[in-house]
Amino acid sequence: MSVPDGSEKELWLFNGQLTGPAIRVTQGDVVEVTLTNKNIEDGITIHWHGYDVPNAEDGVPDISQKVVAVGESYTYRFTADTAGTFWYHSHNQSSEQVGHGLFGSFIVEPKKQVKEELEIVGFVAPKYVDSSGALLPANGKVPKNIKPGTNVRIRLGNAHNKPQKLILNGTTFQIAAIDGNLIHKPTDLKETYLQIPAGGRMDITFTMPNHAVCLFDAKDATGGWVFQSTGENTKASTEIPDNVFKPEKYGEKKATTLDASDGFDRLFTMVFDSKLAFFDGMVHHLWTINGELYPNTPMLMVNEGDLVKTTFVNRSYSHHPMHLHGHKMLVLTRNGAATTGSPWWTDTLNVKPGETYEVAFKADNPGIWMDHCHNLDHATNGMMMHLQYNNVYTPFSGHTHE
Repeated sequence: MSVPDGSEKELWLFNGQLTGPAIRVTQGDVVEVTLTNKNIEDGITIHWHGYDVPNAEDGVPDISQKVVAVGESYTYRFTADTAGTFWYHSHNQSSEQVGHGLFGSFIVEPKKQVKEELEIVGFVAPKYVDSSGALLPANGKVPKNIKPGTNVRIRLGNAHNKPQKLILNGTTFQIAAIDGNLIHKPTDLKETYLQIPAGGRMDITFTMPNHAVCLFDAKDATGGWVFQSTGENTKASTEIPDNVFKPEKYGEKKATTLDASDGFDRLFTMVFDSKLAFFDGMVHHLWTINGELYPNTPMLMVNEGDLVKTTFVNRSYSHHPMHLHGHKMLVLTRNGAATTGSPWWTDTLNVKPGETYEVAFKADNPGIWMDHCHNLDHATNGMMMHLQYNNVYTPFSGHTHE
């Protein structure tokens, strides 16, 4: 199949589409998706990334289900009670399967909404599909011409392994949501680039001006999207700004549902390092949590109802987008400084080399959950662990579910 850079590559696809079918539902709907494996030899699952499904629907083989082998089917069923921008992807041999195209968008629209006149959903391509950061539309073709005054929302996810530097030139814009979580009183941004973590999502909103607007990845402006104002034919700027978007300072502060006034029930620290070692018959850079490689990484044990604080410390030389299944994390501090903007809820937090974050979450979704780096090559090479509720067990066994 042809990929954005013009080359032909073998892709593994849901329903033969790149990206997979755009699943769009309304808040309160019951979602039922049947997965049938036609010819993926290693088996396949679907993980609903960022969506807090019951543990049995999480799509992690050997924890919540058996892998779906060739010729077999499996049905996922859950209630879509949380609105926002999410995505789905295979969680079996993830680094290879997501990289080859097994992913798609999952959008839950709120019951009561003021819809933008135009909505565009897309992804930064995985490195195998297009290493230069091309943007892939998830719901049909991207419009080339937009009427001035049109309110536009771009729901953008990052299916790459690394944080991507995205630029929107030609207009002021706002970040309406991060990882499906609405920003409280967002403000206008201009000449500011975005860094979307691997696995993360941002909702970008703007009003179309009477000249061209361009959204592109800093590595490859030619793989971006250019929106022309109706009746005009102006050139869109591909200049890269110097200012980076800082979510910890964006929007207006407000109270959250997470009350830490009485302190935390559990305190955990996760230290990220790397080391050279033999893996799969070769010397690799392996990625450790608290000095251990999966499956020997420490288990985070909690009781239902616990208020949990976790400290991330990155002592390695690489970015680590930490993804906790089944829960949303509230960012408390970045490098020792408290957040000052809108409550920053996230399910995939990028921790840069040398950075320290403190995050908190409520243990309100019983199960055994993955907590791993969403640079999927890092997960394959050791950077995975579990969050387990006391007295919760799984009937499955094994440890091949990165």
